[in-house]
Amino acid sequence: MSPTSPTTSPVSPVFAGHGHVTFLGAGPGDPGLLTLRAVEALGGADVLIAEPEVLDVVRCHARAGVSTPELTVVDEASTAAGVPVLRDAANLVMEAARGGRRVVRAVTGDPGLDGNAGAEMLACAAAGIPFEVVPGVATVVGVPAYAGVPLRDEQGTDVRFVDARTADDRCWAEVGASDGTVVVSTSLDAVAAAAGELVAAGRKPDTPLTVTIAGTTTRQRTWNATLGTIAQVFKQGKVLPSPEGHRPVIAVVGERSAPAQRDQLSWFESKPLFGWRVLVPRTKEQAASLSDQLRSYGAVPHEVPTIAVEPPRTPQQMERAVKGLVTGRYEWIAFTSVNAVKAVREKFEEYGLDARAFAGIKVAAVGEQTAAALVDFGVKPDLVPSGEQSAAGLLEDWPPYDPVFDPIDRVFLPRADIATETLVAGLIELGWEVDDVTAYRTVRASPPPADTREAIKGGGFDAVLFTSSSTVRNLVGIAGKPHNVTVIACIGPATAKTAEEHGLRVDVLSPEPSVHKLAEALAEFGLRRRAAALEAGDPVTRPSERRPGARRRRTT
Repeated sequence: MSPTSPTTSPVSPVFAGHGHVTFLGAGPGDPGLLTLRAVEALGGADVLIAEPEVLDVVRCHARAGVSTPELTVVDEASTAAGVPVLRDAANLVMEAARGGRRVVRAVTGDPGLDGNAGAEMLACAAAGIPFEVVPGVATVVGVPAYAGVPLRDEQGTDVRFVDARTADDRCWAEVGASDGTVVVSTSLDAVAAAAGELVAAGRKPDTPLTVTIAGTTTRQRTWNATLGTIAQVFKQGKVLPSPEGHRPVIAVVGERSAPAQRDQLSWFESKPLFGWRVLVPRTKEQAASLSDQLRSYGAVPHEVPTIAVEPPRTPQQMERAVKGLVTGRYEWIAFTSVNAVKAVREKFEEYGLDARAFAGIKVAAVGEQTAAALVDFGVKPDLVPSGEQSAAGLLEDWPPYDPVFDPIDRVFLPRADIATETLVAGLIELGWEVDDVTAYRTVRASPPPADTREAIKGGGFDAVLFTSSSTVRNLVGIAGKPHNVTVIACIGPATAKTAEEHGLRVDVLSPEPSVHKLAEALAEFGLRRRAAALEAGDPVTRPSERRPGARRRRTT
């Protein structure tokens, strides 16, 4: 039995009819750093009041319909009078809690290091409103960890934390006199000034320094310098002046941030596809596990549906087949896609049926994703290909019809209107009768938004994954041809041939017809590309940062 957290028990009866506030740390930016308790609290919230920087991180864990008022709301009446009145977070929290709502107040990093959250907790305590605190990963700790900068060593180095915006002369003097690690919270355009304060206070100009912006996200970037050279590094790298100069950064000062050490410990920014924008031309449901895999390689997946799924024009055939499924007409049902599972499931729900209707029927799935969709439906497939995840792979493992062991010789095959005949012909050859039923139609999806189309044609994406010939044709049809600097990755020879017929140069070919092997092959391509740049002494850049017309090598 799993251990129970003392904070996860039902709300005490003493709180019945009263509001409750959870002050929640959302971490530095990586959604994966949310704690289990944070996710649980978000799922039970009536009102979510979050800092703009972390709203997207926490909102996806809140239930549908949760209220998300903006932190700053202008009172229209007072605006008309020329004296706008701003409602701050404390007012929003108190108002919702007094109304008996469950409020989650989410802040960047950890609530204990957020002065505003502390003031709001005191306001709740003064008003008798019950609250709890869910700690988060502090930005000053999480960002250095993702930058590959340990703050302490086996000698137990002293660590000081400084907020440059509020630090006074005494604070600078204390950290300047120390030889420990200093973690400075500041902004990009104020780093050089903070470095100057430390040098003036006694730190040596050659003390190593790292500066990290957008820490723990795939936009993270880290610069290595010293206290005396950081201004020059920013100038030579054209980092400043910049419209992003106001953005927060974490600077780590001390020997722990030495470049030689970072070369070995920079685990996050050295991921094979770090920061790559990868276009995944599949529906969000189909792309979920593939996008998760790409994120694990450091990529930023962007899902663009190239097909839309619609009901069959004549649903009567599907209705008869589902009724036959219930009355014992079939020995097998074979699912060749997640969409086929979805179509049958929707028809079941329409008739008030559930997974129990599959009792006594053998179920086959063409691959792992289709099998996962069946398990989610409550059905464990009896047959999944042991080799290639395709119709041909399914046929290799499909048993021939045996009148002694198979009381019924019929297979129900719900599929798309444009599916190939490979499986039908193969099953007939094995002695089975097949009810080949159109369960859904596939049509070309609507074009993506204008900015996505522009990014596709203008080289804004670093790579595109093509998982079938139809995804090539449909993407080019609805959005245009990807730019020639974009890495093209294809799931197999047939898809690659279609891409080349559309004027695309194929860089990556999956060794197996599997979306996960395709993503793995792209990651290996990125890893080799990174290693080549480092060996040549060149900066590691993304394909979208290359000049137009640069030649690329094909890899398989």
